[in-house]
Amino acid sequence: MSEVFVITSGKGGVGKTTTTANLGVGLAMRGKKVVLVDTDTGLRNLDLLLGLENRIMYTLIDVVEGRVPYKKALVRHKKHETLYLLPTSQVKDKSAVNPEQLAKLCEELRKDFDYVLIDCPAGIEQGFKTAIAAADVAIVVTMPEISAVRDADKIIGELARAEKTDIRLIVNRIRPQMVEKGDMMSMEDIDDILSVKCIGQVPDDELVVTSTNRGEPCITIDKSLAGQAYRNIVGRLCGEDIPFMTFPKEGFFARLKHALGM
Repeated sequence: MSEVFVITSGKGGVGKTTTTANLGVGLAMRGKKVVLVDTDTGLRNLDLLLGLENRIMYTLIDVVEGRVPYKKALVRHKKHETLYLLPTSQVKDKSAVNPEQLAKLCEELRKDFDYVLIDCPAGIEQGFKTAIAAADVAIVVTMPEISAVRDADKIIGELARAEKTDIRLIVNRIRPQMVEKGDMMSMEDIDDILSVKCIGQVPDDELVVTSTNRGEPCITIDKSLAGQAYRNIVGRLCGEDIPFMTFPKEGFFARLKHALGM
């Protein structure tokens, strides 16, 4: 039975699209047939993260308006043959697709794919309401910062009002040293506020930036800590019981430098 996931966030810039790209690639690496649907109309970026920006001919808008069948608009990934992207338009706005249109499209996609991942616009406006319409599972992405967590709490409330009961959490860009010093929220703090099932704790990792600039999600990089965290999340989505990573703390010399003000 195929599943439709919506990846959402209250606050922009928390890594929602990066998460969508990494989960899609990770599932495809396991042989799953996956389609990523970009619903962030007007601000599309998912194609860039996958290195597919030069291969787009048709968009989600062309599909829902009946100009082309969805199979004609799909862009197949160059390296992962079971991964496809359905891009959206850069020139239309988020009102160009309504919830009923997206829900109807997702019902068609279910027939051909194991997983449908919807990259949702940030916030709680019309784009959000459209993106969540067909989802079986909502994955909320946040960061360990009070403004991001507060916005995530708002999103979780909106999902509950829309009768989305399977809500999961990914906490992105964790800096263990800052958490240890009390300068960043801990997972315990976040759990107390949000009270939803956490399926991923992703450390801050420079390789996320460098891999994104190359159009190659970090999940493919063995030495990337964030990539390992995303691989673990994919395993959990596939039903595996995987413990959370233990992040390295600052070494003795780093702590000594802080103590000496160096």
